[in-house]
Amino acid sequence: MTDLIEVRPDEQFDVAAVVSWMKSTDDLPGGKPEVRQFGGGKANLTYLLVFPEGPELVLRRPPLGPVAAKSHDMGREYRVLSRLWRVFDKAPRAVAHCDDVSVIGSPFFLMERRPGVVVRGEIPARFGGGADEIANRTLSEVVVGTLAEFHSANPQECDLGDLGHPEGFLRRQVEGWTARWERAKHEDNERADELASWLLAELPRSAEVTLLHNDWRLDNMAVATDDPGRCTAVFDWDMATRGDPLADVGTLMGSWFDPGEAPDALGMMPTTAPGWLDRKSAVLRYGELSGRDLSSIEWYLVFGAWKLGVVLQQIYIRWLRGQTQDTRFESLDEGARHLFRLAGERRA
Repeated sequence: MTDLIEVRPDEQFDVAAVVSWMKSTDDLPGGKPEVRQFGGGKANLTYLLVFPEGPELVLRRPPLGPVAAKSHDMGREYRVLSRLWRVFDKAPRAVAHCDDVSVIGSPFFLMERRPGVVVRGEIPARFGGGADEIANRTLSEVVVGTLAEFHSANPQECDLGDLGHPEGFLRRQVEGWTARWERAKHEDNERADELASWLLAELPRSAEVTLLHNDWRLDNMAVATDDPGRCTAVFDWDMATRGDPLADVGTLMGSWFDPGEAPDALGMMPTTAPGWLDRKSAVLRYGELSGRDLSSIEWYLVFGAWKLGVVLQQIYIRWLRGQTQDTRFESLDEGARHLFRLAGERRA
């Protein structure tokens, strides 16, 4: 609830046009909704629509300005969320998709609202404000445990057995993120370039294929208001696919910083709070819960930190080019450089 803000002036959309479109779609509420914005995300834009008779829906659209090819795919996210809830009950159910960009200027979709608390850089007071070691450990465990649970979901049982192209997944990931780095960088970074070459040269052999989220971390989840150990929802599915499950582990660990490893401003998760699992323990916990072989996990840890550096650079370049006015983004280039250094340090 505390994540809701008034819609930012440059991120407003034509509510009347959405209402008009909704009239032509079956089983959607009527009337003009009250609109507020979920203010915490840094990529896709998400809004709460509260309708006169009480129903609440969430609208998701891509960020403003040009976006990287195949990213922020609302059609993909809608397809996943209209089906995944059948086998993974933490996935909100999507109810309608609009690919007519004349309505609000981009594709968008609507999904059910899931209650819960989204924990970002700091642990909220309701869970001890960071001083409760048991609550902190519980939060760290639920992030890892829910990921292991998700990876056990059978895509065949929810008509997602053809999602993505698992063959060659890791190679395409490295090549794709390298291309995004080249398009987004505003200055050279030899470390980022060298890591891209190393990742491609040292590709591990993927032993298994599962559903993947591709952006798994604490602030893409909600937990129960009275229990930090119970996940009520997982969000941000626009990059979901099938592939090597350890790629999700690497992505999660990309922002799982041990004490002294990263500046406070880069803390996407409160991983240095007392009681929180350190990164090695978190990885081992995933291995215990999933039963997977972690002998090649180093590669995935390097990949996760390097990829997150590219993600931050992509967001920063939109700010630098004036495509967004959100001042939270003006120092993300420093964050990207730090993550590239961390990625190098995670390589033995």
